[in-house]
Amino acid sequence: MLVAGVDVGSTQTKAVVMDGEPKVVGRSLIETGARLTEAAQEAFSLAVVDAGAEERDVASVVGTGYGRYRVEFGETQVTEISCHARGAVFLFPNTTSVLDVGGQDTKAIRVGGDGQVLDFCMNDKCSAGTGRFLGAASQALELPLGDLGPLALTAKNPVKMTTTCTVFAESEILGWLALGRKMEDVLLGVHVAIASRSVSLLRRVGIEPEITFTGGVSRNAAMVKLLEELTDCPINVSEESHYCGAIGASLYALDRALTRAAAGASGGVLP
Repeated sequence: MLVAGVDVGSTQTKAVVMDGEPKVVGRSLIETGARLTEAAQEAFSLAVVDAGAEERDVASVVGTGYGRYRVEFGETQVTEISCHARGAVFLFPNTTSVLDVGGQDTKAIRVGGDGQVLDFCMNDKCSAGTGRFLGAASQALELPLGDLGPLALTAKNPVKMTTTCTVFAESEILGWLALGRKMEDVLLGVHVAIASRSVSLLRRVGIEPEITFTGGVSRNAAMVKLLEELTDCPINVSEESHYCGAIGASLYALDRALTRAAAGASGGVLP
């Protein structure tokens, strides 16, 4: 049995194919762009190919994320909060707190042992303190996103950012550079601003170990280090953390497929 989850994010779309074990057997990651429906279909198709299967082999598909309703070939949609909670517990079974820093928003989630959402908190409508803030830094400094974290870790004297507003971030970054501050010190200041805002959200739902970090920003080593320092807790990060929402959606898809199979075997009504 194969199932899939498609997480249509504001900047990137992730898809995961899982088997009945459950185990991830295929995955894909693409830029979302302006055509969300096409991005969802492309990511799903690529993940199926990566699994060495065909689309007709997939018994159930669940959509999640910013553009979950554009996963038109899916059976249903589940919120990214529920999917990240369940995906985090799948990756790290002792997870009690989840921090998801995405391109558009940041979510702090307190979870139960089965991945049930007990409480959650999101940043306000502004994209301050999210991946877009790092994107603004990348653009201002003309550096690839992947270089920001390693360079920030070399800083000695981080600047103190006075704004976490993405609109004004580029101006402040350039202003610090004009004053002669080192690029790495400016970058660490950017990371501290995002980490501090993220930890404030975590405190609202209660910081308890274990904390699992999900979303694209979990790939940033400087963010992981700062979060560990600010929470005084080790931070769980998996190679699959970027796909956590899609993994959670796949697990919901597996529930549906197993329920349908059980109903069929007993002669019941299929959901």
